[in-house]
Amino acid sequence: MDIDVFAAAHAREWERLDELVRRRRSLNGEEIDELVDLYQRVSTHLSVVRSSGQDPALVGRLSAQVARARSAVTGSHASAWRDVGGFFTRVFPAVLYRLRWWWIGTSVGTVAVAAVTAAWVATDPDVMHALGPPEFLAQYVDHDFADYYMENPRSSFAAQVWTNNAWVAAQAIIFGVAFGLPTLAVMAINALNVGAGAGIMIAHGQADVFFGLILPHGMLELTAVFVAGGVGLKLGWTLIAPGDRPRLRALGEEARAAVAVALGLVVVLFVSGLIEGLVTGNAAAGDLPIPVALGIGALAEVLFLVYVFTVGRKAHQEGETGDIENAPAAVPVAG
Repeated sequence: MDIDVFAAAHAREWERLDELVRRRRSLNGEEIDELVDLYQRVSTHLSVVRSSGQDPALVGRLSAQVARARSAVTGSHASAWRDVGGFFTRVFPAVLYRLRWWWIGTSVGTVAVAAVTAAWVATDPDVMHALGPPEFLAQYVDHDFADYYMENPRSSFAAQVWTNNAWVAAQAIIFGVAFGLPTLAVMAINALNVGAGAGIMIAHGQADVFFGLILPHGMLELTAVFVAGGVGLKLGWTLIAPGDRPRLRALGEEARAAVAVALGLVVVLFVSGLIEGLVTGNAAAGDLPIPVALGIGALAEVLFLVYVFTVGRKAHQEGETGDIENAPAAVPVAG
């Protein structure tokens, strides 16, 4: 095949495709049909040119053109900001609402494990002794617990907390693909750690300090972690019991929804990190009254739950699932 003759014969089609892609937001019905037809034709041209191996530069040019055309044919016409708005007003809250019983159940189970652990530590001297010598426990109660919130500058501490919590939440979700067993382990470890800390503080008469410093940020932070755990467990259960869907299809649908939750929780955990760094940190330093800090934390938690059970409920009832909107049955490819 003479590649120059081939390029000359189809140059007008390539130019027309470029023109339609540039004007994609203002095309009429006939021009949209023409765009789809040209996209398919130029995809075939790319396959032919690539197979000939004669002109790598032309292959690169046509590949870029086909990629732009594919975006115009299959992509959304909404702006990036509109996409972001749609994500936080429909996709994210709808998935949270749809999976509410999973993360509510995870919340109840995790809190129960933490409470039992706290009671065990606080009432059993042998368990308390196993956690450390008396001087170590006294240092933890009198200094280390509160100092944790003050030992770093507020902004850097908030960033550190945000990164750590986002990683824990991501683990809880990702590990769901292993039938949810590692997710259960992550949640159990967190429950045991919180419960042990609570038990130590309660046994030493510092329950007010513990709850006064952990609840302002912990209400929203732990809710986010519970959500991640619930989504991870749902992902694992989908592998075990996919229902009337093929297992891989069911896993793909739930995994895409899980990705939406993970992205949304980054923002939720950013807010809880700010509260921990700025509100809890100032409360630990004595610069902010504990009741005020608790009020701020409670307000953040209430706003989150109202967001899920109003905005999320509405979006869910309107059919939002968190999956890719208008996903094609097959992704068009060239070559």
